[in-house]
Amino acid sequence: MKQFTIGYLSTMYHTSHLIRAQRWIEKELHLFPAWELFPTGPAMVEAFAAGSLDLGYIGLPPAMIGIDKGIPLICIAGGHAEGTVMIAARRYQSYDELKSIGRVLGQFKGRRLGSPAKGSIHDVIIRNLVAESGLEVTIDNYPWTDLVPEAIEAGEIEGAVGTPALAVLGAREYGTNTIIPPRHLWPFNPSYGIVVRSQLLSERKFLKDFLTLHERACNQIREHPGEAAAVVAHAVKVVNSSFVMEVFALSPKYCSALPESYRRSTMSFVTTLKKLGYLAGDLVEQDVFDTLIIDAIHPEPDHYSHPGRLLSPRSS
Repeated sequence: MKQFTIGYLSTMYHTSHLIRAQRWIEKELHLFPAWELFPTGPAMVEAFAAGSLDLGYIGLPPAMIGIDKGIPLICIAGGHAEGTVMIAARRYQSYDELKSIGRVLGQFKGRRLGSPAKGSIHDVIIRNLVAESGLEVTIDNYPWTDLVPEAIEAGEIEGAVGTPALAVLGAREYGTNTIIPPRHLWPFNPSYGIVVRSQLLSERKFLKDFLTLHERACNQIREHPGEAAAVVAHAVKVVNSSFVMEVFALSPKYCSALPESYRRSTMSFVTTLKKLGYLAGDLVEQDVFDTLIIDAIHPEPDHYSHPGRLLSPRSS
């Protein structure tokens, strides 16, 4: 395996931060990857299309949109499930209070909500829920998720969807509240997976070695969250380890496996993506997944429903 490039996002619970900061690839595989940071999954798909990426940490809907457009991509491992949360100013009532997605969204009739880029998993989820509710709600997309809490504070939007980090940042710095927790927005949605350009499948030894490190990092979050949080906080530098621990615990479903439940949830996005105009054709599971390597590495049952030493707060 020669020089290769890994695309990653700022999302703190992705194992990219742990693998990169601890230099596991360099120390154990004796390889020296280039790491490229992207603002969103759709931006990463554009880099795959340009041929500048080999491997990426990405939500599955953007990857599926790319596959539908003919970009040779394939998902070879999971990583996390249920990574989308909805926040709003504290004057809005939550799912815990209203007991209904429709009632929560009804508070925003005629108003504006924010989301990361069009085609991101967060964008797809909120647009689908709004469409199903039949409400007139405008969705504004932002190139960087970090801009969303500021937009709520400025009154540009009333609420937003995004990663658990958005919820923690909003609660700490902008007075927002989680109004729909991850498990209610889209149960077991494929928060992110490991996607590679299809030609890389011939590099079986490298991919097996990399996914072994990925699984180790998933387990580090589950079994040694304090240690993992310290590593991530030091790597990203803008938050402390207690912030990262809150992010880890908000939706503690970490694993590298691709069980049937993960694949089924992913493929349930096909109808929604077509309805929203993001897909032109029909995708089948074999278009999206190659499970051969991860099944060999992770033959035991998946850990998505086993948070290890992570304790989820009541709102997750």
